[in-house]
Order: sequence, then structure tokens, then C-alpha cells
Amino acid sequence: MFPLEWLYWSISWLLLSWHSLWDSILPDGRFLGTDWSWILAIIFLVITIRILVFPLFVKQIKSQRAMQALQPKVKELQTKYKHDRQEMQKQLMELYRKEKANPLMGCLPILLQSPVFIGLLHVLRRVHPGNTQKTLYGWSADQFDSFLDSRLFNAPIWSSFRTAADQLTSVGSSQVTVKIVASVLIATMVFTTYMTSRQMILKTGWAEDRQQKMMQRLMLYGIPATLLISGVMFPLGVVLYWVISNGFSLGQQMWVLRKYPPPKMATSGGKTTGKPGSKAAEKARVEAESRQKELAPKPGARPANPKKGGTRKGAGK
Repeated sequence: MFPLEWLYWSISWLLLSWHSLWDSILPDGRFLGTDWSWILAIIFLVITIRILVFPLFVKQIKSQRAMQALQPKVKELQTKYKHDRQEMQKQLMELYRKEKANPLMGCLPILLQSPVFIGLLHVLRRVHPGNTQKTLYGWSADQFDSFLDSRLFNAPIWSSFRTAADQLTSVGSSQVTVKIVASVLIATMVFTTYMTSRQMILKTGWAEDRQQKMMQRLMLYGIPATLLISGVMFPLGVVLYWVISNGFSLGQQMWVLRKYPPPKMATSGGKTTGKPGSKAAEKARVEAESRQKELAPKPGARPANPKKGGTRKGAGK
């Protein structure tokens, strides 16, 4: 048995279990050209996975808070060991270990969800009119045929943007319908993926650590760009899974960020300047730099000598 077989069986079991439940509740669940028993099965598959990884999601937020609090110490080490990168990395790792902060924790929930996405992609890509192995991964022939006949706004759930016209014609659909539905779903998938990362970065601010900042940029721009290219090959059911998962991520992040708000930055006067990365914090920084420039001595100006001035004043009396 291949290493990922257990994953394919697990994803299939969850999907088919939820479909059996909704099929018993909605025996004739087609409405608006959509088979809702299969759509709800995918939605509740997302809910199941999100519940399982939610504790790790909270740990991710707490870890990011810890990393934020360590930024002054991180900057100090970077300045101290700027000519010895090996020693700098050693000292940074020791700091993270001592303070129980993990720079890689921000990517952990995504890394844990990736196998589920891969498993669902593998399972659903085998459901197409030309496949005769209908009972693989615990599927029955009836379940296979039911999914083969399922629709999302009249587009087969198993089809993708690149599905050939003859395959779609054989099941009573068309390329135009599939391309329209697929384009909307792919655009939504890319947009919600970007917004999920953007929401987190706007609330927590850009990291000072180079490694952390590179990860933030990868999540904000790299992953959405990759999905825009690869999304045309995904079955509609997989794209739908990703879109729904992103919707839950946005909701979860909003709740967690309210429960664990980012620390506020304080000025020398004791007033808060806003959250890291916010417009208020940036405005305060610019104002502080302007004040420093105003107070700095101008080129060519004679230095003030209050002692000398005081002697003149006394002499005039």
C-alpha cells in the first residue's frame, strides 16, 4: 500500500459519510442546477477539518504575538552580530527557544491542511466518465455515479476548466458553462486566499525578522499567484473546498484577532500610536523623524553657549 493511501481512504470516508447524511435528509436535493447533498458534504468536510486544526490556529496567533514582542531583542542581536550571520542565527534560535517562540508556526495550519487538499484532489480527479474503477477508496458504484451526475450551477463537480468538450457532452453539459463557473470559483479562490493573508498581516504588522517577512510575502503574493495558474487544473469540487475553507479562515481570524488583539506600540510620551503596521503607527513614526530633524543643528549654525550668555547678562547689570 502506498504511503498516502490512508489519507485517500480517510478523506473519502469523511466525504461519503457527510453525503450519506445529507442525501437522507435531502433525497431530491437538486435546486438551481446544483446537487446540494454533495455541496453540503464538501462544506461539512471543511467544517470537520477546521475544527480539528482550530487549536493549532490559536497557537499560530499566540506564536506571532510572541514573535512580535521579541522584535526589539531580535533587532539588538541583528545589530550586534551583523558581521557574523552564523552567530546571529545561533543567537536568534537560542532566543526563540528560551522565549518559546516559533518563527515557523505561522505556516503550520496551512501545512497541516495541505495533505487534506492533496487527498481530496486525488480522490475527486479519479471521478470522470472514462474511469471504470468505481469502487476505489470505499466508494460504491451508486456513489460514484451519483457524484458523476452531480452539478454546481449545471457544471459537473468533477470537471475542471480544462475538461474536454466531448467528456462534458457525454454527461449533458458544455464547456461554456464549466468555464464560466470555474472562472468565478478560481477568481474567488485566489482573492480569498490573498485576503486571508492580508487580514493577518494588517492586524499583526510586517515582521522585522527577514525570514518571517519572507514567509509573509510568500503567503500574501506567492500562494495566490500559484493558485491562479494551477486552479485551471483542479476539479470544481476541490476549488469549492478551498473557497469555503478560506471563508472559514477569514471568520476564524476575525474572532481570534479580537480575542487576542495585537499589542499596541507606545511613544515616549506614553500615548499609543496604534497597532504595528497600521496607518497610525506609520504616521507617528514619520512625525517622530520630522521632530528629530527640526531639533537637529543646521549645517553652519554656531553652537549655543548658555554659559557664555549668562556671563554677558551678569556683566550688564
